[in-house]
Amino acid sequence: MGVQTASLSLDAYPALVLNANYQPLSYFPLSLWGWQTVIKAVFLDRVNIVAEYDRVVHSPGTEFRLPSVIALKRYIRPARNPAFTRFNLFLRDSFTCQYCGETQRSGTDLTFDHVVPRAYGGRTTWQNVTTACAPCNWRKGGRTPREADMLPSHWPFQPTVQQLQMNGRHFPPNYLHQSWRDYLYWDSELEP
Repeated sequence: MGVQTASLSLDAYPALVLNANYQPLSYFPLSLWGWQTVIKAVFLDRVNIVAEYDRVVHSPGTEFRLPSVIALKRYIRPARNPAFTRFNLFLRDSFTCQYCGETQRSGTDLTFDHVVPRAYGGRTTWQNVTTACAPCNWRKGGRTPREADMLPSHWPFQPTVQQLQMNGRHFPPNYLHQSWRDYLYWDSELEP
């Protein structure tokens, strides 16, 4: 389908993707698809259009309003256990140093710390790694929390996908289209 549009970038028109139960596939990062993926899914009859933008795209024989919210026709079961990644670790700990309590929304100054140092046999697992700001990580060094007199505010644990999703609700993205708001439940107040 050769789509012709005005000069404004269509990248500014992502669609919120809901599971078949009308809940977002993910809150953080927010489950969004680009307009081309959405149009393909619509034509392959894999999604229902829930809401649309005012923006229209054209092909030689078709005019099509870009969807702003779509719902999958087939339910996707969420993963049982989240992947052990730096981002998910920061999300589990709400982007907060577990030693001093400093929150770093961007995560740029956060590191991760082995509560039981690797030199003492500590492993890189959910149950032994926690977030730390760079100064606290440097200060703790290769010592145990007791040796460094730095106990974490929360001991590391393996979160569930639901716990990460709930934490993600504390960090809404900078931009939320009006049509998405009925499907998102953020802990902070949304601007009108």
